[in-house]
Amino acid sequence: MSEPGEKIGVAELKARLSEYLRAVRAGREITVYDRDQPIARIVPYAVGGALTVREPLARYRTLAGVPLPPPVKLGVDPVALLLEDRQSGR
Repeated sequence: MSEPGEKIGVAELKARLSEYLRAVRAGREITVYDRDQPIARIVPYAVGGALTVREPLARYRTLAGVPLPPPVKLGVDPVALLLEDRQSGR
């Protein structure tokens, strides 16, 4: 089984899934890596309280009341970049 901080690869997790799930059930957290890139964390399930919904802030009663940020000044035309990307077939 892994020590805290040890990288667990996807293949190892698949091969020993039941063992890792028992460790998680016992309170351990597991971080899954794919080619040295963390992609997931398996943590013990915790039963939480019910979610509460609060009233919206008074200054923004509607979505229309939320101010927009100032426009970003770009040195290129974003539509031209999009078209170029689509035409390149990537």
